[in-house]
Amino acid sequence: MVSDIFRIIDKKKLDVVSESIENAHGLPNECYLNGEYTKIERKKIFEDKWVCIGVASSVPNIGDIRPFNLLGIPLIIIRDKKNKIRIFHNVCSHRGYKLINKKCSLKNVLRCPYHSWSYNFEGSLVATPHLGGINQHEHKMFDKTKNGLKEVRSAVWLDLIMVNISNNEMSFEEYIKPLEDRWSAFWTKEDQKMICRPIDYGYFLLEAKCNWKFAIENFCESYHLPFVHPGLNAYSKIDDHYHIQGLPNRFAGQGTSVYKPRFRNNDEFPNFPGWSKQKVEYAEYVALFPNVMIGIHKDHYYAYWLEPISHEYTKEHMEIYYVGEEAARGNTYKSLRKQNFEQWHSIQSEDLSIIEGMQEGRNSPVYNGGNFSPVLDNPTHHFNKWVATSLTDNDFSTN
Repeated sequence: MVSDIFRIIDKKKLDVVSESIENAHGLPNECYLNGEYTKIERKKIFEDKWVCIGVASSVPNIGDIRPFNLLGIPLIIIRDKKNKIRIFHNVCSHRGYKLINKKCSLKNVLRCPYHSWSYNFEGSLVATPHLGGINQHEHKMFDKTKNGLKEVRSAVWLDLIMVNISNNEMSFEEYIKPLEDRWSAFWTKEDQKMICRPIDYGYFLLEAKCNWKFAIENFCESYHLPFVHPGLNAYSKIDDHYHIQGLPNRFAGQGTSVYKPRFRNNDEFPNFPGWSKQKVEYAEYVALFPNVMIGIHKDHYYAYWLEPISHEYTKEHMEIYYVGEEAARGNTYKSLRKQNFEQWHSIQSEDLSIIEGMQEGRNSPVYNGGNFSPVLDNPTHHFNKWVATSLTDNDFSTN
């Protein structure tokens, strides 16, 4: 697979990405424009790494099920009878028919429309009509216990459904530990259990005509704030931001020491009860590689996860959560939820034209991946290095 990447991209173009920031270039154009490259990226990043494919609260009840397509890989998200989220490959073990085409709620089994083979919510094959002939539903030469649905390794964290398709990554607990350790200085495990998805003003979708990586690159840095987000920069200035670069290299982003939301009448949401008093005006915005961007604040949390459709088209899903049922669903806070929703929708929409413009710019044959500010682009460089080293299986080392 490494040799495959070098058939598409000159090795020197990837090696220079991991140089020290003052000498490095960004990822080359092929990483954003080439469909053959995308096939390699799917394997090396979206199959081999922990990847977000949705949120657990989108299937709230037992038997709720929804399909998901991960760059061509058909998957099923289901809540089983023990209230556990499970992920299966969305394919019948008989003749390979796709089982689920739209979100629905089932009572007992997933039934294949082709020959009516059926599976329970744990993926076991439970019915094989006429397998051994008319009205003969069993056969001594066929073992149903070996022909269930193929389950995907998964975990749920802060409502995010994470999967590792290849089953070759470290445990998710180990994978996420560096970020959890960092954020233990902000909020507690009990705080995290309080996050609640709203019944209104809690979700929006943006469709970006660009490669998914541009959204991560843009999110990682605050350099663009005064130019792209003048409204935000008016009260959360670029000077108030600091860099975040996770070691080992699984996340990067930015934080601010001046989180002071401006709602009408100076109204406020309830805060996480365990939020650090020393961090009350801090907020952090971290891209957990490859495809989820997370914001934590004293009064709400959001997850902005990416669904790559092709090398030049991405769906961006924004999920916003509050502290407890009343803040998330009560009428008292409905106006505040609307204001917060509109604020984040406006900010992310401002970024949309920027990342789409970068996609268009990458069509220039003279662009070499660009340069980095040695002071303000460190987290973005960090992400570029992560992609380059993931593609080539090199060990990551900091510069």
